[in-house]
Amino acid sequence: MNYTIDDNHLLQGENVVHLLTSKNNLEFPPNSPDSLIIHYTAGSGAESSAKYLQDKNVKASAHIVIGREGEIFQIVPFNKIAWHAGKSYYGGRPGFNNFSIGIELDNAGILTKTGNEYQSWFGRKYPQSEVMEAIHRNETAPRFWHTYTEKQLKLNMEIASVIIAAYPKIFEILGHEEISPGRKQDPGPAFPLDKFRRTVLGDDRDDLAAGVHELPESGLIVPSKLNIRSGAGIAFDKVAKPLTSGHEVQILEEVNGWYRVKTEIEGWVSKGHVNTHT
Repeated sequence: MNYTIDDNHLLQGENVVHLLTSKNNLEFPPNSPDSLIIHYTAGSGAESSAKYLQDKNVKASAHIVIGREGEIFQIVPFNKIAWHAGKSYYGGRPGFNNFSIGIELDNAGILTKTGNEYQSWFGRKYPQSEVMEAIHRNETAPRFWHTYTEKQLKLNMEIASVIIAAYPKIFEILGHEEISPGRKQDPGPAFPLDKFRRTVLGDDRDDLAAGVHELPESGLIVPSKLNIRSGAGIAFDKVAKPLTSGHEVQILEEVNGWYRVKTEIEGWVSKGHVNTHT
């Protein structure tokens, strides 16, 4: 690997630029960070997005931004809390800013087709070669999405591996879309999230990570109402009335952020709405 993390919790290596912000000074609590959150910038370029997140007057930030041509901008040291997750909840835990590192990938996000071109929310048009049509994991209809570059994806994997090696408490990789469903769509279906986390986390990590990834036996439903479906995704039919808050379920299987559970009936529920930390 060509990248290292120094004693100041800064990434060092080729094409790394430090644009450190003055607004994020609070350090992570003990045993954190323990998660990586993947985002897209929904912006026009890596440097402009990084400078925006660096701005002391902007109530958002991230640890690093990775560009489409291999540019890397670090905004917050890895030992300090950045403001990338916002209102978030997953696996029985709220407030992911407090225990996660945020990686932003330069990507325009959702695109709208106009003739033979595809337009972003900020007006830039992209050729079909940079676009894919796909159904988001939290939606039921296809949309157009800006793709990531091979260089960007490879670099993201390398840097994520370096981060996890430096901070061995990290046991989980999630998309912003998973911790803020309905509010956020990043990194979107153009990013191979499930493959990425399987590859980076792997099955040969230390006992800490392996222990965390053991399938819990049971959990409690968190929201007031949670749909239970015939398959792992919102495109599948509901199989019964919604489960209610505090309802205990037996967990049988996990697939792509969904649990197959058993209660009076059997079906699939979104993993992020089941508290297994009881």
